[in-house]
Amino acid sequence: MQDLKTRTKRFAIDCWRLCLKIPKSREYDAWVRQLIRCSSSVGANYRASQRAKSTADFIYKLKIVEEEADESIYWLELFIESLDTNHNEINRLI
Repeated sequence: MQDLKTRTKRFAIDCWRLCLKIPKSREYDAWVRQLIRCSSSVGANYRASQRAKSTADFIYKLKIVEEEADESIYWLELFIESLDTNHNEINRLI
C-alpha cells in the first residue's frame, strides 16, 4: 500500500485534473472550487497529523482529514449526477 502522504497528494492532483475537464460555467464554478479546496485539504491535514503534539491532537487532526474526504465524496457525487460523461474517473476517486 502506498504511503498516505503520497496517496493524499495524488488524490488532490487527480481531483484538480478532473476539475480541468468540467465545463466552465457559473453553475459548476462553485462546485469545482469546493472540490479543489476539500480534496487538497485531505493531504494537508494528514501531513499536519504527523506533527501532532499529543495522541488527542493526532486524533483531532485525523477527524478533520475524514471530514474533508467525506466532503470531497459529496462534491464528486454531485458531478456524477449532473454531468453527462463517463463516470469511471469520478468513481475511481470516490
